[in-house]
Amino acid sequence: MLKTVFRSEDLPARERLAALDDIWVDSVHPMRVAGDTPQDLRATLRTLELAAVDVAEVTLSYCQVLRTPRLIRRADPELCSVIVPVAGTLVLGQAGRETRLDTRHLALYDSSQPFRIQLAADGGTARAVRAHIPRALLGVPLPSDGLGRLLARPLPARTGFGGLLAQFLADLTADTAGYRPHDLPRLGLLAQDLLTSVVAHHLDEDGPLPDGPRHRTLLLSIETFIRQHLGDPQLSPETVAAAHHVSTSYLHRLFRTRETTVAAWIRQQRLEHARRDLTDPALHGVPIHQIAARWGFKDHATFTRAFRSAYGAAPKDYRLGPAPGLFPAGRTAMA
Repeated sequence: MLKTVFRSEDLPARERLAALDDIWVDSVHPMRVAGDTPQDLRATLRTLELAAVDVAEVTLSYCQVLRTPRLIRRADPELCSVIVPVAGTLVLGQAGRETRLDTRHLALYDSSQPFRIQLAADGGTARAVRAHIPRALLGVPLPSDGLGRLLARPLPARTGFGGLLAQFLADLTADTAGYRPHDLPRLGLLAQDLLTSVVAHHLDEDGPLPDGPRHRTLLLSIETFIRQHLGDPQLSPETVAAAHHVSTSYLHRLFRTRETTVAAWIRQQRLEHARRDLTDPALHGVPIHQIAARWGFKDHATFTRAFRSAYGAAPKDYRLGPAPGLFPAGRTAMA
């Protein structure tokens, strides 16, 4: 399913650079290619269309790929792009930054701003995989400066979401024999989700919180998710963050508006549900350890300590009825 659209060995040496330039300058994302010794160009370009996501593998000897203001005015599909070196090095320049990349890193760039990509920066040849996705399809709200603070920055390509995306793209361009044509849209959705996750993760690290309505909607969604999964002993800030495609640091910053921590809020909700069960006459015969397990507490001793700290009495005593001097039922379970 990978389509080879250019091979330098198919053309006379003197025609290679011009032929590759023609392919890129006439694309929906116009670029130019330039080199000091056109006759020495060695290049292979293979492409794979995954619905809205366009993937390409390029192998090039030393040259530069340029997108100029004039080319942007000519056509701008408003793409967010990622480039992942597979072998060799490249240099990406955009938004006033320039970064050298090897196989340890990937980088983002934007079709709406001029950029320069220098391939095989250390000589020889370089091989890279790049993917384009329309910015409108990114499943993450972009801040007012768009992708600006992420462009041409080296992002990890061996760990986290970056590692998953880099491996996914490398595997795709290495071998597509295991896929059928009707699998391509599904692969496109996977690529879209992974690229969105990379963008969201790195925007979350140091970006501002979403504006009012989005902030409240996301927080309410997270709180609903927590309430629905209180019985899962594996529920944690990490699992909550992963379910909502945000980083744990961003999740913690969201909960600062509640003047509590994520873990404390989960514990408070578990304790409050357990307290209600303990005072429910219909559940009087249910052992306390079962009530604790029902609300996600892994062991009875941990539950007892947390309950006593929150409500001033052991669960067994509280079930018999609050005694004078004990904390009232509405006391908040503190962090």
